[in-house]
Amino acid sequence: MSQESDEVDRIVDAWVRQRPDLDFSPLEVLSRVDRLSRHLDRARKEAFRRSELEPWEWDVLSALRRAGEPFQLSPKQLLQQTLVSSGTMTNRIDRLVGRRLVRREADPADGRSVLVTLTPDGRTRVDAAITRLVDAEAILLDSLSRSDRERLANLLRKLSLGFDA
Repeated sequence: MSQESDEVDRIVDAWVRQRPDLDFSPLEVLSRVDRLSRHLDRARKEAFRRSELEPWEWDVLSALRRAGEPFQLSPKQLLQQTLVSSGTMTNRIDRLVGRRLVRREADPADGRSVLVTLTPDGRTRVDAAITRLVDAEAILLDSLSRSDRERLANLLRKLSLGFDA
């Protein structure tokens, strides 16, 4: 069965000629993941730009949107989902409040605490961004059949679980 070659094949072939003593199979996988990651990064930035969002804004707004009605989380919950420092999260919330994409509300269960709530404009933006993102990512995967996508997703999940443990 003949197979098309890509840039990684050419790089690995050159290395094999120079260093036949090494196993380059990790490079064959992870160099492709790295190259695909760059394409994905560009597609994501474009989807967010078209929705007038920065990637960090997307992180916060999408966490709130995924929370479901009433689209609110505590700053601590947002920290856990976005993996940034508390000072960074405070700054992000301040900036999103300034853009009227979120608002701070007193927590009815604890008057000393606040909840961050997605505004209607924030919801419109995050919904537009996820639609654009899914469309852009589908284009990136166009050359794969549904079963190839499922097989690849399962293999990547298996690899990812080793890092998340």
